[in-house]
Amino acid sequence: MPVPVPVARPMAGVDAALFAALASPRRLQILQWLKDPESHFPPQKDGDLVDDGVCVLFIADKLGVAQPTATSHLQALARAGLVTSKRIGQWTFYKRDEHAIQQIKQDISRTL
Repeated sequence: MPVPVPVARPMAGVDAALFAALASPRRLQILQWLKDPESHFPPQKDGDLVDDGVCVLFIADKLGVAQPTATSHLQALARAGLVTSKRIGQWTFYKRDEHAIQQIKQDISRTL
């Protein structure tokens, strides 16, 4: 009689999208910059750096990539629950989701 193999259960709040997002050095750099946006980005015409987030164009410029590439990185971080986005006019602004990041840290610590 075959022995049942236990099925791995995913960690609450932690999935492959999170680890895929964190596997990119550029995405880790973005998260670091967004931790203290006033130190890493100039003042914006629209949107407050802390309250609203950083315009994708500023992030693209700092990364040295085209805006669609920066957007792709930021969308991966958003799918993983690490950042939130806010639309102001024609621009999208991103900021860290500190509450979600704390929860993810707790989930990883508790599970691993």
